[in-house]
Amino acid sequence: MKRTTLFLFSWLVAFAGMACTNLIVGKKASADGSVMITYSSDDYGSYGYLHFYPAGQHKPGEMRALYDYETNNYLGQIPEAPYTYGVIGQINDHQLSIMETTFGGREELVDSTGLFDYGSLMYVTLQRAKTAREAIDVWVKLCETYGYRSEGESITLADPNEVWVLEFVGKGPGRKGIVWVARRLPDDCITGHANQARITTFPLKDKDNCLYAKDVIKFAREKGYFSGKDAEFSFRDAYAPNDFSGRRICDARVWSFFNRHAGGMERYLPYILGKEDGTEELPWCIRPEKPVTLNDLKQAMRDHFEGTPLEMASDLGAGPYEAPYRPTPLFFEVDGKKYFNERPISTQQTAVTYLAQLRSWLPDYIGGLLWVGFDDANMVPFTPVYGCSTLCPEPYAEQTAGPFDFSVKSAYWLQNALSNFVYPRYCQLFPEVMQARDTLDRELEALQAQVEKEAAALSQAEAVRYLTGYTARTSGLMMDRWRTLFERLIVKYNDMAEKPEADGRYKRTAGGEHVPVIRPGYPERYRRAIVETTGERYLAPEK
Repeated sequence: MKRTTLFLFSWLVAFAGMACTNLIVGKKASADGSVMITYSSDDYGSYGYLHFYPAGQHKPGEMRALYDYETNNYLGQIPEAPYTYGVIGQINDHQLSIMETTFGGREELVDSTGLFDYGSLMYVTLQRAKTAREAIDVWVKLCETYGYRSEGESITLADPNEVWVLEFVGKGPGRKGIVWVARRLPDDCITGHANQARITTFPLKDKDNCLYAKDVIKFAREKGYFSGKDAEFSFRDAYAPNDFSGRRICDARVWSFFNRHAGGMERYLPYILGKEDGTEELPWCIRPEKPVTLNDLKQAMRDHFEGTPLEMASDLGAGPYEAPYRPTPLFFEVDGKKYFNERPISTQQTAVTYLAQLRSWLPDYIGGLLWVGFDDANMVPFTPVYGCSTLCPEPYAEQTAGPFDFSVKSAYWLQNALSNFVYPRYCQLFPEVMQARDTLDRELEALQAQVEKEAAALSQAEAVRYLTGYTARTSGLMMDRWRTLFERLIVKYNDMAEKPEADGRYKRTAGGEHVPVIRPGYPERYRRAIVETTGERYLAPEK
């Protein structure tokens, strides 16, 4: 296949559908010893909710229906496992978490006759595996047995002790199974993937840290993707060749994460800026200079390349209110020339953001914790969802609303309503959102030690009930805070003006009416741009 054809297929796939980001932290690289992984599920038009599957026992002959992750179209059914584990969001009740990003890869390797799409694989595997290594085995066997219908994927599989990244593609129409490689992240390292395959060469004789399909190299030779020595084989180069978009639109997000946690990252700028081949490539993983905290990872999911050559708030594309956001599509044309927008980790089309915290020193029913936000991570707080939860909180549940049905009871719609009110006047309104966001983040983090101490003093059954209730209560707390904040922003910043305050109260006349509002107009930089582009059109006479 020509590279131009491959380029178009990969990017139509990745950015018309789920264009996501995973950031990954090994247990010795984290400040508290937890394994941490993230996932922004970025897809325009999607409704953000938590998939929820209670644990259960199943009789022989009982079947499980499969539905496509992106379209919800019915795909078919498979026999149920005798016992399935409880799943909420991207975590199960044994502290296994699975997250993904789509890289697309070679068009001819998609098998539309396969039964499993990547989303069904995530949730069925979470129901059937306890550890990351076990999950790899379950994943591969499901694909071999029933076939795989989606494009190329990078999958993060994590438990309290280790993290693996699994990358795979199908084998083409009518051929069941996948070609794949999985690498274990060193415990003292961090890594990530963002819609571009990141495993290049890999150790062929290190089963403790690298697993792969027996035919991963042979199949590439058969298809004409590779002809060198086995030791030179690169999974990415064979099955998802890199290009400008792979570097600038995808790997740049991983680079920005690395840049937060290690010096010397400027050496990789030519690569992530999308320069020609031959530049020094971004490493698969790095050792952070300082242990990564939970808050560090939250902030990384809110990243817009701040403080780097790719920052987004200072050029004309930021608009008058200096927003680090751009409308899609990513690529656009002017006078026959093709241009692009930066693609940061934090983006307005996020349906839900997850941060899994997996802790080996706690029993599974306490240690597995999923922090969630239903929208662009920059605009929302993260609330705790325990993996042992036996009920899904109403604001996070699938049945509460939908992509075509607004509800004030839905976390997704409430948080999106507030965000979309803020975006058009970002630099004016966002400081209040950030303050409310960070305040709730700090409050909820501060509660964890006491909550988990109380849970540990209970029997397992009592602790599960307690943590299920706590998950529901914190969802309600977030909804109350965000509803109050939304109401405040509408009142305070109505009609592009601002009601003045003193000591936390609106200023009023003696009779209780409002005093004159503040009318800030455009920021200084934009006022100057207006004058520079219009000349004397708006110049007022001196008298």
